[in-house]
Amino acid sequence: MTTAPLPELPGMPTARPAGHPFDPPEELAGVRPLARIPLADRTPGWLVTGFAAARAVTSDPRFSTRSELQRLVLPRFGMPDRMPPAPPGMFLQADPPEHTRYRRLLTGRFTVRRMRLLTERVERTVADHLDAMERAGGPADLVTAYAQPVPALVICEILGVPAEDHARFNGAARTFNDPAATAEETDRAWQELYAYLRDLVAAKRSAPTDDILSELTDSDLTEEELVNVATLLLAAGLDTTANMIALGTFALLLHPDQLAVMRDEPAAVDKGVEELMRYLSIPHTGQRAALEDVELEGHTIKEGDTVAVSLAAANRDPERFPDPDRLDLRRDAPGHLSFGHGVHQCLGQQLARVEMRAAFPALLRRLPDLRLAVPPEEVPLRSEADIYGVEALPVTWGPEGGGR
Repeated sequence: MTTAPLPELPGMPTARPAGHPFDPPEELAGVRPLARIPLADRTPGWLVTGFAAARAVTSDPRFSTRSELQRLVLPRFGMPDRMPPAPPGMFLQADPPEHTRYRRLLTGRFTVRRMRLLTERVERTVADHLDAMERAGGPADLVTAYAQPVPALVICEILGVPAEDHARFNGAARTFNDPAATAEETDRAWQELYAYLRDLVAAKRSAPTDDILSELTDSDLTEEELVNVATLLLAAGLDTTANMIALGTFALLLHPDQLAVMRDEPAAVDKGVEELMRYLSIPHTGQRAALEDVELEGHTIKEGDTVAVSLAAANRDPERFPDPDRLDLRRDAPGHLSFGHGVHQCLGQQLARVEMRAAFPALLRRLPDLRLAVPPEEVPLRSEADIYGVEALPVTWGPEGGGR
């Protein structure tokens, strides 16, 4: 097959355009739908940036998520370029039928209906933290005061983790997703979390309570699998939603017309949450390894090749979303890829939606004069992290003079 040569980038871009912290790296827009990039070990790899191509890769069983088959797209300090197989229970790095076994056990516990039944509990958690913010007064860091603790408390409660322990899980999740963390720091956080969850699983086996982890102790999962499933659910449920709440608030503060939609139009909240996820696309990439030669966009991806899928670029593809660089909370944008696609689509997506649908409007209605406490360019970004967001979001409210 004769095709035009693909564009090549010097590496996987992660830096956001100056003054545009919510836009994907500028290099991605010019290389849709497919490009070549060197991987962390300089091996040639593939970069998917088009919406249709991204859906094709993430739904095709000829592409594997198994970690030992892939090479790292971005270098991680102290990490090898080739990863070992994922331990039992880490189903994000498993293919069917192994992956199917775990998903079947978990899917019924994260249904739309079951997650919606949590709405009142989530709203209470949101209100409690807004009460605490008002009592303390501004300025405050929205990340530590609101965006992190709300999903942390919710996921810990769902899994039966005592609320007083949520801070340690939040810290562990940040360490796992921090590219600056050393191998020793990552390993120490993992070992501490694993030891705690091993004890928690044993406690649930002997005295089950009303939570998902207790339900899973009645399955055929081994202790190792149970602990790893719990670790994965905790880490995924903390970092992603926390960054969406913080970064989403940052985006709304810089788009006051859209902030007003989220605050004042209850009927627009559901669409608004979907649009924020499309517009921000906080996971940098998804990764796959080709299990055989696969034709994609007129090019042959060879067996064993690593493919990076830029969700941010795909969600800004003008062939799928008209005027994609405009934030429009009234946009009808179903099918965005921020939760992935195919059999690996995010298990906890309904929980994340419940949390964001509660967190954004409640914050903006309780603090209608919420504003940044620093210039936008001084907000520290997580540009190199696997999950994009802000390190901190200094905000204030009340009379002018209490902050920016």
